[in-house]
Amino acid sequence: MAQDSSHTRGEDAPGVRRAGPGGRNRHVVGVLVDEGSNPFELACLTEVLGIDRPEIGGLLYDLHLCARRPSVGMRQGFFSMTDVAGLSALQHADTVVVPNRPDTTRPHRPDVLEAIGRAHARGARLIGMCTGAFTLAEAGVADGRRVTVHWQWADEFRGRYPRVRVDDEVLFVDDGDILTSAGSAAALDLGLHLVRRDHGAEVGAAVARRLVFPGHRPGGQRQFVERPMPRREESVLAAVLAWAEDRATGPLTVADLAARAGMSPANLHRRFRAELGCTPNQWLTAVRVEHARRLLETTDLAVDRIAHRSGLGTAANLRTRLAEQTGLTPTAYRCTYQSSGFGTAG
Repeated sequence: MAQDSSHTRGEDAPGVRRAGPGGRNRHVVGVLVDEGSNPFELACLTEVLGIDRPEIGGLLYDLHLCARRPSVGMRQGFFSMTDVAGLSALQHADTVVVPNRPDTTRPHRPDVLEAIGRAHARGARLIGMCTGAFTLAEAGVADGRRVTVHWQWADEFRGRYPRVRVDDEVLFVDDGDILTSAGSAAALDLGLHLVRRDHGAEVGAAVARRLVFPGHRPGGQRQFVERPMPRREESVLAAVLAWAEDRATGPLTVADLAARAGMSPANLHRRFRAELGCTPNQWLTAVRVEHARRLLETTDLAVDRIAHRSGLGTAANLRTRLAEQTGLTPTAYRCTYQSSGFGTAG
């Protein structure tokens, strides 16, 4: 599996305000709505970032939909969105989301590109969903940066924007103040990553549970690629993953997972690769790191105790795995997220 070398850099992007419960100092997200776009990615971001969730303190973000015109038609004329705010609403956005665009060969409207450029110049965080990476590149804000795009569009992207480093083997890329996702379901992965980055693992896990969505698909996992023949066998991983999550902090092994799934370790490995894009060990590590993050956020336990309780074994292993995912040491992570208003030391 390709490692996501651009995990969050351990600090907020320039100009980003950390959201707080009850709307205090809430982070403003402006979502551009493009004519003819597939509404799926837009719905994913709205669901993850825009829904009021009283169980975790209310709204996490102040989210607004923006467009060139107050009425925008969606893909294939399924429906139109009306009463959408104008591009001027982006002037106050801390994060600007660029959804997928239906025609990557048609130049974008200059006023849209200028609005994106102005947002970037003043320090806003930019997010490209699927082919939205084309829009970011066209706006001139992605040169020299690492992005991802749906594997189907990767060759076209490389040919048109050689100054941008495109990685089509991952679900999403976090390059600090520019984040991109591979499209479709990867929009949920990136949305949950944003929540974890801005609010910590505990809140991210709560949102994932509400969405009934696995919260452990790191950005470095491989995208699904088209196969010559469709896969018709019924998936057994869902039940195995649910069983394993409750036991991941203990001495759980790949052999245990295979036995639970009723298959050999080799077959389990192939199934994980095919359906999740990672190995069983990589998945287990991701689950354990998230548990360690929650303990860092909500307790004052020593690092070695947390390593033991999360299933990572040693403090050295915890430091290594946490740095891979967040770029932070345990001490820095604890300082960052226990002060965010959601953690409780004790």
